[in-house]
Amino acid sequence: MTAHPWMANSVPAIKEAMLKEIGAPSIEALFEQIPDSHRTKHDFALPPALRSEVELRRHMLQLLAKNRSCEENLSFLGAGIWQHHVPAIVDEVAGRSEFLTSVWGTAMSDHGRNQAWFEFCSQLGELVACDFVGLPVYSWGCAAGNAIRLASRLNGRRRVLVPAWMDPERLAVIRQYCEPEGMASHIAVVTVAQDAATGLLDLADLRAKMSDGVTAVYFENPSFLGLIETQGEAIAQIAHQAGAQVIVGVDPISLGVLAPPPDYGADIVVGTTQTLGAHMSAGGGAGGFIASRDEERYAREYPTLNISITTTRNPGEHGFALSLAHQSSYGMREQGKDWTGNSVYLTAIANAVYMSLMGPEGFRELGELVLARSHAAAKRIASVPGISVRWGGGFFREFVVDFNATGKTVAVVNKALLAKGIFGGKDLSADIPALGQSALYAVTEIHSAEDIERLALALEEIVR
Repeated sequence: MTAHPWMANSVPAIKEAMLKEIGAPSIEALFEQIPDSHRTKHDFALPPALRSEVELRRHMLQLLAKNRSCEENLSFLGAGIWQHHVPAIVDEVAGRSEFLTSVWGTAMSDHGRNQAWFEFCSQLGELVACDFVGLPVYSWGCAAGNAIRLASRLNGRRRVLVPAWMDPERLAVIRQYCEPEGMASHIAVVTVAQDAATGLLDLADLRAKMSDGVTAVYFENPSFLGLIETQGEAIAQIAHQAGAQVIVGVDPISLGVLAPPPDYGADIVVGTTQTLGAHMSAGGGAGGFIASRDEERYAREYPTLNISITTTRNPGEHGFALSLAHQSSYGMREQGKDWTGNSVYLTAIANAVYMSLMGPEGFRELGELVLARSHAAAKRIASVPGISVRWGGGFFREFVVDFNATGKTVAVVNKALLAKGIFGGKDLSADIPALGQSALYAVTEIHSAEDIERLALALEEIVR
């Protein structure tokens, strides 16, 4: 056995000591439970080993150069990760070594980190009108899945109602959290139809599927298709009458202009943290939050790490610490309420900086700007012959563009747009067949009037 230059535990003597400690004769013996038929017998055609960090850097840059990013292309993609402006100070603060390296550090570093996390929870709680907010989980889908399991632990029920037209990736995560049929902790996921005329939840179908076995009703506002769900209070009333919890998914960046979910009956609020000062990236920044009333029955079921504030023995001084950590995966591993991980904890610092910069007035101004620009874009796109916008009234940031009358598929349109340096909207034809050849377009504060006109002119040329 030889030592790998970058891995200390590859030193032969260390390997032998570790094998002796666990009583294994060899490393191969650790894998003997894997059937021989499952093992690869042939050699892999791997590229030559890179001999230096210089070569590694060059290789990675060559790979990354194949990507087409939103830096050099105009993008109207959303549907889960959105392009919003990130002020430079957010990166400056989140990139400080005190935060960047302080995952689990000394008591001194923990204090500052815990205070920053407390500010994240406090500010987000004010934004979503909830008194109890945990540290973020990996994504909006994870937050929704955790919230459904939380609701099920509260009332012992095993069915959840969700919108039929929701993000398929988010729905897949929810189904994963609810576990397959036949497992002991299975929760049945039942979809509720949406009204084709309005795009909103079909209340008649909701009532028909409501029963005393439903643990919760989950809906989003704005919805996956960008629509503002104006029936929130009615949905909550139907759910509460049956004894079910109401879980609302929300993008907090919309709350400068929309009412917070508890105002229309939400018991638990979940959503994304990506829009609060986190850059778009693959594999990072897409955190999700869980929030609720500050009641012990909710707090005892949180899977997240939670931060508390208290006075110290020094008059006028406050301390910050983790609370209820024993019920998380850190405290009980697989017996915890659920798994929680630290990949989004640094993003929470960026979120806290962003929210403190914005303040209530900043969120209101941003919300109004997004509303104005997205509605202006929808109006201009709808003026292109053959193209229409479904439900062109009440939406926030995202809207559905209908290409059915053009005779062209969304795939064809998007390919033509890409040739012009434009990322078109998300193709909905496979996810929601009832909408035919339609796409979901996102317009935010980063899109100028010139950007919208460029898109419209490109579409006019493509569908002509």
